[in-house]
Amino acid sequence: MLFTQWFIIVGAVLLLMALSGSVLARLPLSTSLLYLIVGVLVGPYAFNLIEIDPIEHAEIIERITEVVVIISLFSAGLKLRVPLRDRLWRLPVILASGSMLLTVGLITLVGTLALGLPLGAAILFGAVLAPTDPVLASDVQVTGPRDRDNLRFTLTGEAGLNDGTAFPFVMLGLGLLGLGELGPFGWRWLAIDVVWAIVAGLAVGALLGTGAGRLILFLRREHKEAVGLDDFLALGVIALSYGISLLILGYGFLAVFAAGLALRKIEERETGTEQAPEDVVAQAEAEVGEEIETHPEAAPAYMAQAVLGFTEQLERIGEVVVMLLIGAMLSLDAIPREALWFIPLLLLVIRPVAVGLGLIGSETTKVQRAFIGWFGIRGIGSIYYLMYAIVHGVPEQLGQWLTGMTLAVVATSAVVHGISVTPLINRYREAES
Repeated sequence: MLFTQWFIIVGAVLLLMALSGSVLARLPLSTSLLYLIVGVLVGPYAFNLIEIDPIEHAEIIERITEVVVIISLFSAGLKLRVPLRDRLWRLPVILASGSMLLTVGLITLVGTLALGLPLGAAILFGAVLAPTDPVLASDVQVTGPRDRDNLRFTLTGEAGLNDGTAFPFVMLGLGLLGLGELGPFGWRWLAIDVVWAIVAGLAVGALLGTGAGRLILFLRREHKEAVGLDDFLALGVIALSYGISLLILGYGFLAVFAAGLALRKIEERETGTEQAPEDVVAQAEAEVGEEIETHPEAAPAYMAQAVLGFTEQLERIGEVVVMLLIGAMLSLDAIPREALWFIPLLLLVIRPVAVGLGLIGSETTKVQRAFIGWFGIRGIGSIYYLMYAIVHGVPEQLGQWLTGMTLAVVATSAVVHGISVTPLINRYREAES
């Protein structure tokens, strides 16, 4: 009966969004916040239509969030139409590495000194909450391939990278808890879980994205074949890059992000930087109509835009399902008292400090640094890492504590960032104009 109820609820929410999308878009609220509210309403604290135990159903929740995150990461990569040598990339890389390390370190420090957690549990707690979210942060991400705004590009790139760079700390925390192999003096963790997994994930995604994109374009331009079904292309590249990366012990999250970047890189090289891909497609449509997919000049832009459009739709559907899940899983009784002071500390101190230290000497304005520090949105990636840890044997008491804290952080982030995103982005535009 549980799945029947889910079909009805998800279907009703999707239909409601389709009917009232233009009205809801004018509200100063994010869609993720609206879905969260619906999730709470169908959960035990309102109509009690669905009851979900995060510990009991950890494996299925892990798989659902895993799929949503990899689709979103691939979509994020496709949106970033900036050459890798461009200075714009410097900030996302710094935030996904240095600021990520600082965030995990500061949460670990608080976890051991103020929360009484053992070192392994504190590191795991930091790894779960450190990454920003590529799904719920869509309102502050780039609006399209031609968007080069420093703030939006930085937040999009950071969310795309740090869902992968957080994984080594998850593995370190599990290892210190006796649930994974670290090797003598941590050599295996450093060699495999840090160096190899990151390099392998990025390499697999780049190679598969480039290879698949070039093959499709060759068949379309030279032989008028492989036309249509760009949705299959998207799903195929995502599944292959993710699966092969995991098979060779690489980080699949980095692989799908790199695959999206690689597909966009092909389009950027073929189209050039002078014209936006949407303009190329529009011009070609006016001239050749249905033959646009095989048009020598427009084929790369059409392929990239079609794949991006499809993955963005999947991302929106995934956001609905997961935010409903989070709302239904929320339990006031399960939220530890420490959340009352830890959540403000995380959002108002730890995140801004980690960002501020990471961006020292960068070409960012005070306004941009303040906005980047505030929009450290926690979301579906944190839920995935939490469920990953539970499935891999975290003790039940620790698992319940982590679940209560993580759900409280994600729900609070959805509320405060969801309410503040529209007015703050409007103020940012005014300040930068």
